[in-house]
Amino acid sequence: MNLKIRSEEDGDVDAIDKITTAAFLNAPHTDHTERYIVRELRNSNALSISLVAENQGEIVGHVAISPVTISDGAKGWFGLGPISVSPKIQRSGIGSKLMQSVLEILKASGASGCVLLGDPAYYCRFGFKPESCLVLPDVPPEYFQAIQFSGSLPSGIVTYHEAFNAKA
Repeated sequence: MNLKIRSEEDGDVDAIDKITTAAFLNAPHTDHTERYIVRELRNSNALSISLVAENQGEIVGHVAISPVTISDGAKGWFGLGPISVSPKIQRSGIGSKLMQSVLEILKASGASGCVLLGDPAYYCRFGFKPESCLVLPDVPPEYFQAIQFSGSLPSGIVTYHEAFNAKA
């Protein structure tokens, strides 16, 4: 595999949509709105970072980063997700490479930290962990995780961009 991680380009939108749809098609705990979330983040200019994984000219993965708000007023925090890898090549390290790349970019950009909703067994390898002081309402706390890059850890309710309410 000749994998290249790069920023999204204008011509990537359809491929990202297809990868995101396919990646979540049989996933548990989803309402299958991930592709609409990415679309609305893009349309709202709230897609802070959008990386694709490309293998021999074909997009095989994608990760989105968008700003979040925290009720204590903390600045510089972002939400990771959705992250998608083509089902036919999941578990081949593409998701890990996307995660490492996007976290490096966030850290280098001066971000304070990042939150995500996901499997703790997977995301702990990247430094994410549940933080009792950060709350995403109506979600089991062990699945809402954070990684801090700088400053002090905020405390409060986290709100994702309104695009996360997107529907078809």
